[in-house]
Amino acid sequence: MTLSTGAPSAPAAPQHDDRLRIRLQRDADALIAVGATGVQARVVTSDGRNLTAAGGVADLTGRRPVPRNGYFRIASITKTFVATVTLQLAGENRLSLDDPVDRWLPGVVSGNGNDGRAITVRQLLQHTSGIHDDYPDYTSAEDFQEHRSDAYTPEQIVARAMAHRPDFDPDTGWNYSNTGYVLLGMIIERVTGHLWHEEVRDRIVRPLGLDHTFHPGTSPTLPRPHAETYQRFAAGEPFVDVTEQIGSGTNGEAGLVSTTADLDRFFGALLGGRLLAPEQLAEMTRTVEVSEKFERFMPGARAGLGIFSRRLSCGGEYWGHEGGDAGWISTTGVTADGRRGVTVSLSGVQAATDGDVLRVAEAENRLVDDALCTSPKAGGRQER
Repeated sequence: MTLSTGAPSAPAAPQHDDRLRIRLQRDADALIAVGATGVQARVVTSDGRNLTAAGGVADLTGRRPVPRNGYFRIASITKTFVATVTLQLAGENRLSLDDPVDRWLPGVVSGNGNDGRAITVRQLLQHTSGIHDDYPDYTSAEDFQEHRSDAYTPEQIVARAMAHRPDFDPDTGWNYSNTGYVLLGMIIERVTGHLWHEEVRDRIVRPLGLDHTFHPGTSPTLPRPHAETYQRFAAGEPFVDVTEQIGSGTNGEAGLVSTTADLDRFFGALLGGRLLAPEQLAEMTRTVEVSEKFERFMPGARAGLGIFSRRLSCGGEYWGHEGGDAGWISTTGVTADGRRGVTVSLSGVQAATDGDVLRVAEAENRLVDDALCTSPKAGGRQER
């Protein structure tokens, strides 16, 4: 396995980047050791250089190398795009973060103690609405084969959630809710008259030149290059190729396809103040505590609006989001000034048990922390 710069037009990396290069490759290899079949990682340094690492294989049959800027389903990282559009609309006074959901979607959140009059847009963004998730998922290899082409409308996803009582009253707890972001996608459409991913395209993707970020609709395939991805549905079972699927993530919670380069550019622009006015960026980065269960996998995490803050071992914090879909796990991290970022995508992750997921999360967290804490000037860890 080798390491190379990711952008041919970038200045040649100086000698003092060697330590960062070695560390990035070591951390990528560690992710293969804990169960991924493939990994690609990209660091953007504070002066704009791209360093990439890859490990494992792109497919278990031909054993092709993993592409360094391959496409992948970004899953819940989509939520940061949706949150950014929502905050832009708030900055344009087209909606308020304190609007009740019922103002835009009257009667949609109702039944079994659910009340859209008592839940605000802000609470949907921050996962403090209390709305229960009853999210479609594959339970076995047979279930995947039977339902891989199923597509769900936003209304169907919300209806599943409304069949349950809330997890808690609004603003009295925290629980990660995909359904909340399905509702935000519906609100964006009601406010603008356009589908949420059309607004993402016009407001974020095109202005930033994210040429490899798009909404695939109901297409089950990915453009090339990409790694194949696999899933074990139970411990001891063989890998199942789950690369081609529609899945439930076609709504505002998990619907985009992208690359490491595009995601680094997006998060750098977001934290760098290029997408949101200062008031809206301050709202996005105002955080609350997450649940104990969630923090187990993301130690020190605090939830903003569609984004999470995490502590760095070298001092300070970084911002980003994670994504997980059948066969895929990905994460992003960017410094508070938006100048330095990292994105990693894993394919074929062995995550049949909570223990598997925890081992992967720990290795992934280490890669992000090392990438953001290794000083290119000193060739080592940054001082506190």
